[in-house]
Amino acid sequence: MIKLQNITKSFGRLQVLKGIDLVVEKGEVVAILGPSGSGKTTLLRCINYLEKPSDGEITIDDFTVNCKRPSKKDIHTLRGKTAMVFQQYNLFRHKTALENVMEGLVVVQKVEKEEARRRSIELLEKVGLGNKLNAYPSQLSGGQQQRVGIARALALNPEVILFDEPTSALDPELVGEVLAVIRNIAKEGITMIIVTHEMGFAHDVANHVVFMDEGIIVEEGKPNDIFVSPKEERTKQFLKRITPEGVYSI
Repeated sequence: MIKLQNITKSFGRLQVLKGIDLVVEKGEVVAILGPSGSGKTTLLRCINYLEKPSDGEITIDDFTVNCKRPSKKDIHTLRGKTAMVFQQYNLFRHKTALENVMEGLVVVQKVEKEEARRRSIELLEKVGLGNKLNAYPSQLSGGQQQRVGIARALALNPEVILFDEPTSALDPELVGEVLAVIRNIAKEGITMIIVTHEMGFAHDVANHVVFMDEGIIVEEGKPNDIFVSPKEERTKQFLKRITPEGVYSI
């Protein structure tokens, strides 16, 4: 289980997160929706301390970090329980697909190279890239690079995978291949938190949907609660603006 309590984050005088409380059960897929600037990505980055929260507590399983006074060991342990899939892939340009996936296993988890290689090949095959092991990022499409990023995250065997708008940098025709991989991972019961603008995907894959605006959680619930019968006027306005007419009843 992941539990966020009163997570706040300020950049100077700008308060981006205003006391976020959220519980994610083990094996749950949570989709976070909201307009640009609502704090979605910042929240995701706070969960694994790519951004340091200003206040609050983060609990993953039985491990809790006090965000005001975290030790280096606390941060290291928290990051070891999470893996991030970024918008812009963040692959090492000078390493092959296989080497990118192996990197965290060898460097961070100290896995023997042969074992790391075996596991990395299995994961690249799992995301449909068994024929691209020795390709460099420049030789891969955006969708293929993102699938390498997903394999890299899976390799770390984290408690939760955090997806930061994983299709936002892709050409439209490449979005489907990445979403298909994420759908398959969701079926395996891996806990995931996904910031996304893909409404149909969020509706179909998520167990729980969170709508954020101006640094707070405006509304949350099961996909049908949010997409079919949202209670908050701000949620209704957002969905009417971005959802194709006739897809959902709002």
